[in-house]
Amino acid sequence: MAYTTIDDPEAYFQVKTYTGDGSTPSITLDGDTDMQPDFVWIKNRDQTDDHCIFDSVRGATKVLTPEEGAETTDADTLTSFDSDGFALGADVKVNTNTEAYVAWCWKESATAGFDIVTFTGDGSARTISHSLSAVPHMYHVKSREGRPWSVYHHKNTAAPETDKLTLGDNDATADSNVYWNDTAPTSSVFSLGTTADVNDDTKVHMAYLWSEKQGFSKFGSYAGNGSTTDGPFLYTGFRAAWFMCKRTDGAGSWGIFDNKRELFNDGANSNFWADLNHAENTNDYNVQFYSNGIKPSADSDNINRSGATYIYMAFAEAPFVNSNGVPCNAR
Repeated sequence: MAYTTIDDPEAYFQVKTYTGDGSTPSITLDGDTDMQPDFVWIKNRDQTDDHCIFDSVRGATKVLTPEEGAETTDADTLTSFDSDGFALGADVKVNTNTEAYVAWCWKESATAGFDIVTFTGDGSARTISHSLSAVPHMYHVKSREGRPWSVYHHKNTAAPETDKLTLGDNDATADSNVYWNDTAPTSSVFSLGTTADVNDDTKVHMAYLWSEKQGFSKFGSYAGNGSTTDGPFLYTGFRAAWFMCKRTDGAGSWGIFDNKRELFNDGANSNFWADLNHAENTNDYNVQFYSNGIKPSADSDNINRSGATYIYMAFAEAPFVNSNGVPCNAR
C-alpha cells in the first residue's frame, strides 16, 4: 500500500514567519531540508498592506496581488530566490522594521504536483501545455497586465469545467463556459475559453497549477455544519502545514490558516483572507490540524456555515504514515 509519495514535505513546501528589520535581509526557511522556493506569497501580519505574490518564472521584484491589478515591479520587495529561502528589500509590504510577516513558499516540481506556466493570450478557445505529467486538480490564471484571478477546482460543483471562482473577491461560483471551454484538464494540457480574464489577446498570462499527491497535498470539498466546536472532519492523510478554503454556493472569503501562526487555542485562530488586505486577526474560527486531517469549526459563511458547500487546498507538514508504513508524529 502506498501511504505517501513524498516522505519529506519540507523539500517542496514550507511556511516561514519572520520579523522585518527594514534593511536587506536574507530569510532562511526553518525546515531541516533546504528548499529554494519558486513561488512565494508574503503578507504583513501587523498592517493592511497588500498580499505580495512572487514567482521565479517572472523573476524577483515582480509583484502580483490577489486583486485585479496588473503586475508591478518593485526593486525593494523580494530581490532573489535563494538556496534555502529568499532575500528582501525594505519595502513596507515585506520588511518593515519590528513588524511581523508570514511567507508561504512552494517549490515547482512535477514530483510535488506544482507547475508554473506562462503564455500569451489569443482570445480563441485553446489548450495550454503543462508539465505536471498528471491531471491538475486546481489552477489559478492571471493576466500580468490586469484583470481578475480565475480559479479552477476539480470539486467546484458537479461540472467544474464550466465554473470558476475569483481569488480576489468573495463571490460564489460563476457558471460560464468562457473560462475553461467546458473541457476538463488532462495530464498534458488545460483548456481556456474566450474570456479576456484568462485569454486576453496579446496579453501575457500566468497559470499556477497543482495536482494532488497522496500524503502531501489535498484538493477537496466539504459541506458545512455550522458547529463552533465540532465542524466537518476533512481527511487528508497528513498533518497540514497550510489550509485554504472558499465557500462556493454563496459569498465567503478565502480563508488561510497555517502551522506557524496560532492554532488550537479554543477557537481564537490567527487568520487571513486572500481577498482582503487586512492585518492578521483573531476570530472565532477553530481550525484544527490533526495528524491525518483538518477540522474547520465555526458558524460562519467563511469556513463552516450549515448547509453551505466549500472547496479547499491543503499541504502537508508530515504524512500520516511514511512510504515505509511507519506512522509519523501524531496529535
